[in-house]
Formats: sequence, C-alpha cells, structure tokens
Amino acid sequence: MSITDEQAKWFNQTFEQLVANVELAIRGKGDIIRLALTCMLSEGHLLLEDNPGTGKTQLAKAIANTVQGSHSRIQFTPDLLPSDVIGVTVYDQAKQTFEFHKGPIFATVVLADEINRASPKTQSALLEVMEESKVTVDGVRHTVGRPFMVIATQNPIEQAGTYRLPEAQLDRFLMKSSIGYPDHDVAVELMTQAANRDRSAQVHPVIAAHAVAQMSNFANEVHVEPAILGYISRLAEQSRGHGRVKLGLSMRGCLAYVRAAKTWAIAQGRAFVIPDDIKDLAVPVMSHRLILNAEAQFSGVTAEQVIDDLVAQVEAPADRVS
Repeated sequence: MSITDEQAKWFNQTFEQLVANVELAIRGKGDIIRLALTCMLSEGHLLLEDNPGTGKTQLAKAIANTVQGSHSRIQFTPDLLPSDVIGVTVYDQAKQTFEFHKGPIFATVVLADEINRASPKTQSALLEVMEESKVTVDGVRHTVGRPFMVIATQNPIEQAGTYRLPEAQLDRFLMKSSIGYPDHDVAVELMTQAANRDRSAQVHPVIAAHAVAQMSNFANEVHVEPAILGYISRLAEQSRGHGRVKLGLSMRGCLAYVRAAKTWAIAQGRAFVIPDDIKDLAVPVMSHRLILNAEAQFSGVTAEQVIDDLVAQVEAPADRVS
C-alpha cells in the first residue's frame, strides 16, 4: 500500500489542527508539540528533561483531550512498586475468582512524572509496556490499547535521591526534548490568565482515538528510499566510532529514527522522506541514545554538539530518485 497525495494532504491538515488545538494549553511551543504528536503517531514515547513548572502535565493532558483519549499521571517516588504502575491481581471472595485491577498505565497518555526517582525495579516495569503496549501480570498479558504514549519527565536540577535511567530504557523512548520557559509575551499572557489553573480543560477533541490509529497506519506506509536508509545507517556507524562517544546509536534507535522520519514527512504533506527530515530529527532522536565517554563529559561536551558534528561529517543524499 502506498500513500496518495490526497491522504498525505489530509494527514497534514489534521496534524496542524492537532497542533493548534494542543497549543491552546501550551502557548508558544509549537515545535515541542509537533515532536510530541510525532511521537504519538509513530507509536513511540517521549522523555522530557525540564525544570519544574514548564507545562509538562498540561502538555500530556492537552494531547489526551485532543485525541478524545484518557490521561493518567504517575508520580514516581522511591517507594513506588511495579504493581502501583501496571496493576495487580486480587482475589474476589464473593465470586471466588481472581480479578485484575488495572493500574494507571492503562491510559491513552501516561505522564510518568520524575521517572528517575523510582527504583530500577519499578522503572523496569515500564519496559514491556513501552515496547509492546502490553503488560504481563501473573502470567496473563493485558493490552493497554491504541493509541498509547508515555511522556516521562526528569528534573535536571535536583539529582539527590534519583536513579539513573538504564540505557535499555532510554533506548525505548523515541525522542527526548524539553519544553523550556515561555518567551516574555507569552509569559505575560499566561499571567493575565492566572485564575485559569487548568488550561488543558479547555482543550476539546479534534479527532477520535481510532482516527489516531488510522493516521499511524498512514505514516507507516510513507516511502523511504534506500539512499535515506543508508544515510541513517552511516550516521549510526559514525556515532559508534566517534572519538567522544562510548555508546552510539543502536539498531533499535535506527528503526525508531525511520518511524519518526516517516511521520515527520507526512505531517508536512509529503508521502516520502527527504534528508532534511533526518536532519530535523537528529537531536531529539539521538541525544538520549548517545553515551559520551568520560573524557568528553569531563570536558563539558554535550550530546547535541556531537550530533551536530555527525550531521556535518556524514554526507546526505543529494537527490530523490523517482
């Protein structure tokens, strides 16, 4: 199945409507909203490393409301147990049967707040559901539904009492980004509406949840030429051999890159991926997957700087072959 120009145009128009709707709650942050929606439509997850009070909860709730889905928020703490996240099986004496009580992970958009404050055991409870959209409790598998998206947050300032996310879990986040503070004009506008404590409540559905699944199916069929796939592969190979990198882009990361690029392309009304799509997504897709060596970290080098080097060093395909 190939995507027609009409389908790509419909996707583009719907995507822009989604962005505009979410922006009613998150003012002046169209770029991060586009990345977040690209994550959802690529059936991936988003890691936000940001300061407190920048609107992360509002973003998650606004996206859920926009797609007529459900929303849950899990505050990760050191005493949080895996069963507090995925659910637990309890015995019903009246029925004399065991029943599964769903945890907060069963929602369209799940906000995992300060995920690095939970123990590694609880963090690992997310691995299966993030990869397969299913959880296994007492040997029985339960599907969380579609669409499903985890938006996890980390506080980059306060590190006391936190547990570093393992590389295997970081790799399961499609993108990493940050919302950041609003500019002056938007900040003043928000302060004039200080009485409105929940702007996301004013966000009404634009499409139904089943339409999100249809959009994801369209994105999966976007054409990617072998030259583009080779470009991603060369970026990955170059990252693994970079002098400042200890761990480069994995094969899972490459596959995630392709899925994100397909969605990014059709969101702009194209049925095919171009090199600029790969460049646009380089930092959000790769930054959390590259582990710098000790010398680079000591020197203050950032993953974003390394990615800029990679994009500059690896030659992109010049033309699209019809």
